[in-house]
This record gives sequence, C-alpha cells and structure tokens, in this order.
Amino acid sequence: MTVPAPRVRRRPSVPGRALPLLLVLALVAPLGLLFAQADGNSADDRDLTARERLGVRYLRALGPVTDALVEAQSTAVARAPVSRAALNAAIEQVAEVDSTVGDELRSHERWAGLRAKVEGLPDRGLADPEAAYRAYGEANDLLLALYRKVRESSGLVRDPRSDSFFLQDGIGGDLPTAAVLAGRLADLVRLAPGRPAAERVQTGAELAELRVAALGPANDLVADLRAAVDSSESTDLGANVLTPLDTYQRSLEAFTAFSTPGTGWAAPSTDELTRAGLTAQAAAKQLRTVILDQLDALLKERLDALDRDRVLARIAAGVGVALLIGLAVALARSRPRATEAHRAPAQAGPPTAVRPDPPVAPGEADRQPVAVGRSAEAARWRPFDAAR
Repeated sequence: MTVPAPRVRRRPSVPGRALPLLLVLALVAPLGLLFAQADGNSADDRDLTARERLGVRYLRALGPVTDALVEAQSTAVARAPVSRAALNAAIEQVAEVDSTVGDELRSHERWAGLRAKVEGLPDRGLADPEAAYRAYGEANDLLLALYRKVRESSGLVRDPRSDSFFLQDGIGGDLPTAAVLAGRLADLVRLAPGRPAAERVQTGAELAELRVAALGPANDLVADLRAAVDSSESTDLGANVLTPLDTYQRSLEAFTAFSTPGTGWAAPSTDELTRAGLTAQAAAKQLRTVILDQLDALLKERLDALDRDRVLARIAAGVGVALLIGLAVALARSRPRATEAHRAPAQAGPPTAVRPDPPVAPGEADRQPVAVGRSAEAARWRPFDAAR
C-alpha cells in the first residue's frame, strides 16, 4: 500500500507575477498626470501673480511723475518758471524701475517716448500759455498710455480676484486719469478769460466736456474702491481704505462745485478751483499710497498661498508614490514565500510503502513489544486474530 505524494503547485506564470506591478503602474500614471496638471496650473498662477507685483512696483514709480507733471503744467500755463527738481527725480526713479522690470513688462518703448517728451518740455513758462497747455497735454497723454501698457503687460487687467481687480482698476486707470484731467480742467479755466470773445461758446463747450471727462474717472474710483472693500475677505482693506477715500470724496465734491459755471456763461473762479484742486491732489496722493500698499499685500498673500499649496501638493504626491512603491515591493516579496510553502511537502522525500505486521504465535504476545503508535488493547487481541 502506497501513500500518494502531495501535488506540487506550479510556479506562477510571468503575467501572474507582473500583475501587481502593472496595477501599481496603473495607479501611478493617473496620479502623476493629475499632479503634473495641478503643478502646471499652480506655476501659471504664480507667474501671473509675480508679474502683477512687478506692475504694482511700476505703478508706484509712476505716481510721483503724474503729480510733478500736472503741477508743472499748471505752473507753465500760469507763465511762471517751472521747477524741474521734483519732475527730474521722479523721472530717474521710473527709469531705474523700467531698467529692472521693463523687459518683462515690455514698457521700454513707451517709457522712452514719454521721457523724451518730458525732457523736451521748457524749463520756463512759454510765452504762449496755450502752447504750454498743448505741450504738457501731449506729455500727459503719453503718461496715461504708459499706465495702460503696464497694466496690460503685467496682467493686472486680468486679475482673477474681485478685490484686487477693483484696486488695480482704480489705481492704474481711474486715479491717474482723474488727476490729469482735473489739472487740465483747472488750467483751461485759467486760460478761458484770455481767449477771444468769439471763442466763448466753443470754450464753454470744451469746459463742460472736460468737466464730465474729469469727474467721471473720479466717481469711478470711488465706486471701485467701495466694490473692492465689499468683495474682499481681508479685514484690513476696509479699515485702511475707507478713511482716505472719504477725504478724497469730500475734496472731489468741492472741486466739482467750484468747477461748475455760473449763470449764463461765467467761468468758474480760478483761485477757488485751484485751491480745491490742490486739496483733491493731496487726498489723491494719500489714497494712492494706501491702494498700492493694499494691492501689493493682497498679491503677496496670494503668492505665499500658491507657494504653500505647491509644496503641500508635491509632498502629497511623493507620499502617494512611496506608498504605491511599498505596496508593489510587498506584493513582489509575498509571491515567492507562498510558492515555497506549497512546495515544502514535496521536498521531504519519496513516499515509503507500509508493510503489514508478521503473525505472532500464541503465548508470545506478552513478549512482543507494542508497536509504536498502536494501543495496548490492539496488541492483546492480535494472536486470536491470527489463529482464526
């Protein structure tokens, strides 16, 4: 009688051993794709935010140029000597910023045109105030064009957040336009009495048109800032912006009142309008500083958040890949162990036949050793089984 040998399990096939690795790769591939896509979007957002901060830096440098150029225009129209100290200092400051970030913002050409125009303006008031009015007006138009170029090239006009969008629209569009046109309106009021009587009707229409053009951006600035405060999650924005905004709004109301013609055709009071314009200009300077600081703070906070999210995403992706690799290694190691466990009985040796016990004569049962593994009861009954 033979005992059948245990069946030896076959060694797993190559597809069976590669299946865990294929499953791991199937999980790693979409994970890597999602990470690459998220990392690319984060990099694009970060580049846009960093470029916007460069635009804010350029706008900050353009502010003193705007103030100095408007003041120089009023001085030249009044036939007084123009002090170039403030204007030259502001120009040098913008030139330094343009040399640093102008390549990325593509502002070199427009800045070169503006600088050449400003440096060509006379140091003394022109004999013809109308010529000074036109010359400085052309320089101010080039300045506003540079504002638009910086906002477009830096991406500020495409800012995705409502609060920062309204801030950039106010500081880069409404405020400089309102300052330039308000100064131009005050200068035209100063020039109106000296024009021929035949041009009074034309001058009145020009004053009315310029008044609307100057007050429109100023009112838009107030609306933009209030919209920015209402839509922002920052608690500092409203506290820092609303007070100087109220001051600017009150000065704007005074300027509006003094720039309105009287009954019939009567030019507004030059002195009162000049004082109201200076007050509005001072309020605009204070407001400009606050807006630029708040806008830069919002962009910096966004940039820090993008950097933090990017680092966390990379850590999460690294941990996920490490876990999947660990799973693949564990599966690869468990396969050989299972195979060895199944093959262990077959390696114990060939099976042996079991021989029957020889017959035992009566009386010798007590001298026969009891077979190992048999009970004493079976040994006593063996002689009787043999006699039969």
